[in-house]
Amino acid sequence: MAGGGGGRSIRALNVAEKPSVAKQVAGILSKNPSSGGLRVRDGRSRYNRIFEFNCVVRNQQIQMSFTSVTGHLMELDFDDRYRKWHSCDPADLYHAPVRKYVPQDKLDIQKTLEEEARKCQWLILWLDCDREGENIAFEVVDICMRANRNLNIWRARFSALTDRDIYDAITRLSPPNQLQAEAVDLRQEIDLRIGASFTRFQTMLLKDAFILDSTTDETNVVLSYGPCQFPTLGFVVERFWEIQSHQAEEFWTINCTHNSEEGTATFNWMRGHLFDYTCATIIYEMCVQEPTATVTNVRHQEKPKYPPYPLSTIELEKRASRYFRMSSEKTMKVAEDLYQAGFISYPRTETDSFSATTDLLSMVQEQQGHPVWGSYAQRLLDPEARLWRNPSSGGHDDKAHPPIHPTKFSAGESGWSPDHHKVYELVVRHFLACVSQPAIGAETTVEIDIAGEQFSASGRVIIAKNYLDVYRFESWGGSVIPTYQYGQQFIPTALTLDSGVTRPPPLLSEADLLSCMDKAQIGTDATMHDHIKKLIDRFYATKDSSMHFSPTKLGEALVMGYDDMGHELWKPRLRAEMESDMTAVSEGRKRKDEVLETCLQRMKACFLDARLNKGKLFEAMAIFFERSNRSNGSEHHTIGDVVRKCGLCQESDMVLRKKPDGNFMVGCLGYPQCRNVVWLPGSVSEAVVTTNICSTCSPGPVLMIQFKFRRLEIPPNYNVDYLGCIGGCDDTLRQLVEICGTGSRNNTNVPGRGRRHTSTSSTVQQSDFRNQASRQTMHTSGSYPSENARGHNARPQEAGAEDGESTVPCTSCGAPCNLRTANTPANRGRKFYSCRAQGCNFFVWEDSTNGGVTVTQGSNSRSAFNHSRRGGGRGRSNRSGGRENDVSFVSATGEPISGRCFVCGDPSHFANACPNRGR
Repeated sequence: MAGGGGGRSIRALNVAEKPSVAKQVAGILSKNPSSGGLRVRDGRSRYNRIFEFNCVVRNQQIQMSFTSVTGHLMELDFDDRYRKWHSCDPADLYHAPVRKYVPQDKLDIQKTLEEEARKCQWLILWLDCDREGENIAFEVVDICMRANRNLNIWRARFSALTDRDIYDAITRLSPPNQLQAEAVDLRQEIDLRIGASFTRFQTMLLKDAFILDSTTDETNVVLSYGPCQFPTLGFVVERFWEIQSHQAEEFWTINCTHNSEEGTATFNWMRGHLFDYTCATIIYEMCVQEPTATVTNVRHQEKPKYPPYPLSTIELEKRASRYFRMSSEKTMKVAEDLYQAGFISYPRTETDSFSATTDLLSMVQEQQGHPVWGSYAQRLLDPEARLWRNPSSGGHDDKAHPPIHPTKFSAGESGWSPDHHKVYELVVRHFLACVSQPAIGAETTVEIDIAGEQFSASGRVIIAKNYLDVYRFESWGGSVIPTYQYGQQFIPTALTLDSGVTRPPPLLSEADLLSCMDKAQIGTDATMHDHIKKLIDRFYATKDSSMHFSPTKLGEALVMGYDDMGHELWKPRLRAEMESDMTAVSEGRKRKDEVLETCLQRMKACFLDARLNKGKLFEAMAIFFERSNRSNGSEHHTIGDVVRKCGLCQESDMVLRKKPDGNFMVGCLGYPQCRNVVWLPGSVSEAVVTTNICSTCSPGPVLMIQFKFRRLEIPPNYNVDYLGCIGGCDDTLRQLVEICGTGSRNNTNVPGRGRRHTSTSSTVQQSDFRNQASRQTMHTSGSYPSENARGHNARPQEAGAEDGESTVPCTSCGAPCNLRTANTPANRGRKFYSCRAQGCNFFVWEDSTNGGVTVTQGSNSRSAFNHSRRGGGRGRSNRSGGRENDVSFVSATGEPISGRCFVCGDPSHFANACPNRGR
C-alpha cells in the first residue's frame, strides 16, 4: 500500500454501502484512544451523515471522513430517444444506446462525494464484498475521480461488522476488482435490453386485447418479462402441468405383519408393487398357500445422521421457509437487519465451509450465556463430553465471505420482531449443530422369505442424539421391532393383497423452487428471492399458506404461448448459459464485450421469431381470458411495420396499423405525446409495407405501401391493387380519402365505436377524382408539410362533367367544378363544388352559394362567381383572375375553413408547420 510521503497526514474518504454500516465501522475504528473521538456532521443528504476521526494504518496517521451511499448510486437506462414505451420498435432496444447516470434522488449523495473527494488523497471503499458491492464501488470511484483524479483507490474487504473483521480489513487494503464490476455491468445491460424488449412487446400486444381478471388495475398492468423471472415461472408452471397431466394408475402390493410378545413388525414387499393385477394375485395366492415365513437375514449396524453443512444464503432461505413458513424475501430482509446490527455475518454468500483459520471456539464461547442453548454450548466446549467435531465442508466457496454464523451474543433485543428472533435462533442453532457430532442410531433390518417372495422390516433405536439436542428443527424417528434370529420361522399374523393408486408430485414449495433455481443457476444467492417475489407481484403465480406455488391463468398462458412457439424462453438453459458467461467474465476467462454481443444476437433472434409467431400468444391467452373490446391499446400500442420517421416529433417511427374496426392508419409510436397520424382510405382491405422507397418524399426513407381496395367501394377507373406513398406526394390516395372517407362502408356497427352506416352517393362515384379540396395528404392530424403531388402506378382516368351533371366555373382557373357529396363524419351527405385542376384549391358548399353562382348542366360555362361574404377568413392572395379572402377550403376533418394556416393564413402549409408560430 502506498504511503502518504513527507510525513504529512493523509486524509481519506471512506464510503460504505449503507448509512448503518458507515456508523458501525466508524464506531469500531474510532475506539482507539488516538482517534481523537468520533465527530459527526451532516452531508448534502440528511440520511448519509459524515463521521470523522483519526486512525493509524501501518504506522501512518490517517484523518478519516466516513460516509455512505444507499445501494447503487447509478442506474442504467436507454437514451431519452428510446425510454418512452412507444418511441421505437422494441427490436431496436437490442442495439439502442444506454447510459449510466445518477438519478434525481441520489444527486445529494453525489455532491457529498464530490465535495469530500476534493479534500482527500485516499478513497477507501467499504462496500459489500460481493459482485454487486464491487460494481457499486466502481460507481463511487467514477464520481470521486471526476472531482479528484489524483486519488489513491483502496478496497476494504470484510464479512462481519465485528472489531476483529474491521481491524483486519483496514490493515489489508487492496485494489478493487474491475472484473467483478464488469460482470455486473454485463448482467444489467443484458437484463435491461431483453427485459424491456419482451415486456413492451407482450404488454402492448396483450394488455388491451383481453380482460385480465388476474390483476386489480388493468389500466396500469405491465406484463413483464425477465430473463430470470420467466424461467422461475417456468418451474412453477411445469410442475403444475405435471400434476394436471397425471393419470392415476392402480397398483397392488402384498403386506405382511407379525405380532409377538415384543411388539409388531410390518414387513414390506421387496418388489414394491405391481401394476398387473393378475400377476399380483397369482403371487399372493402362492404366499397364502405356503404362508410360513423364514428369516433369511438379520443385520445390526450403527448408522449416523450427520449435521447440516455450514449455512449458505440458499440454505438459510430454504430452511426458514420449511421451518417457519417465512418467504425468502422476508428472510433476506430480516437477515440484512441482523447483519447491519452486528449480530450475524454477511448474509449473502455461497460458501458452505469454514476455513481452517476461522476461530470457531470463540464463536461458541459467546453463546454460553444464552438461557436456552447456552448449556449445549458449554457441553460443546467440555472435552470430556466429546461433543465437538470440526464442521464438514459443503464444497462451495465464493472466496468472498464465510458461511453465515453468529457474530454477537444476544438473548433477544427489545426492538426485534418475532421473525428477527426466529432467524437469529436458526443461525445460532445451525452453527452449533455444524460443530457437533452426528446423531447415532442402532438400526436393525430383518428379511424374510414367504413362498419365494422377499419381505423386509426395519427398526431404529437412537443411541446418541448429539447435534439433534440443539437442532430442534430436525428429528430422527425411531421404531422398535421384535427380536428375530436367522433361520427362525413363523406364520404371519396378517397377509393381505392391497391396492393403491399412483399420485402426482406436489406443487413446488418455496424451498423446492429455490433448489430448482440453484441447480439450474437461475439468479444468484443475492437475487433469487427477488425473482420469486416478482412472480407474486406480477400476478404470474400465487403462494398458499403452506408455501406452495401455483401459476395464475396469466402466468400459465404466457408460458404456454412461448412453449407453443417452440422457444425455451421459459426454460432455464438460456439463462444458465448467461450466468456461466458472467462468472467467466468475473474470473477473466471471457471478455465482457464478446459475451454481450453473442448473448444479444441470440436473444434478438428469439425476440424477432416470437413476434413473428405472436399468434401463438393470442391463442394461449384466448384459452384463459375473454377478448376485450377496448380499442385504445390496439389502436395505438400494437407495433406495426415502420413506414418512416415521424416528421412532427422527429423522434419516433410512423408505423402501419390495422384498427379494431378493420380500417388502416399510419401513426406515430410516440403516442400519446405525439399524435401525428395519417388516416388511410376506408376502402382498403389489405395493406403491407414494402421495401420500395419513395424517390420524391423527404426526409426519407419513406417506404411505400402495397394496398388492396374493395372493388365495390372505389370508382371503376381505380385499380384494386395499388402501390402508394403516404409521404405527401400521392394524388390517388388523397382522392380516395375524399371519395371513400376513412371508414369502411361495410363496418356499420363496430362494437364500442358507435359508427353509423355510410351511404354511397352516385354523384360522388361519377365525379372527377383527379384533385380534391384538401392539399393535405389523406386525413392527417399534426402532420408534416406535404410535398408536391405525384401519383404512383396506375393513375385514374380523367373525366369531365357528364351530360346532366351540375357544375360551376372555378373563379381562379376557370375549370369546371363538379358537384360532389361529402363523406366525412361531420358533413356526410352535404353537397359541395371543388375544382379538378392540378394545384387549385377552390371549394364551396352548394348550400352557401345563395344563387350567386351560374350552375350549368354538363357544360364548362365560365361566369362571374359572387360569394356571400364570410367574416374573419384568411385567404390566399388573388391569382388567375383573383380569389377573394372569403374563399372556403375543406379541412382534414371535412369542416370548411378559410385558408390553410390559422396563424398566418398561408394555404401552402398548416399551423403546426407555420414558421410564424410562437412569435
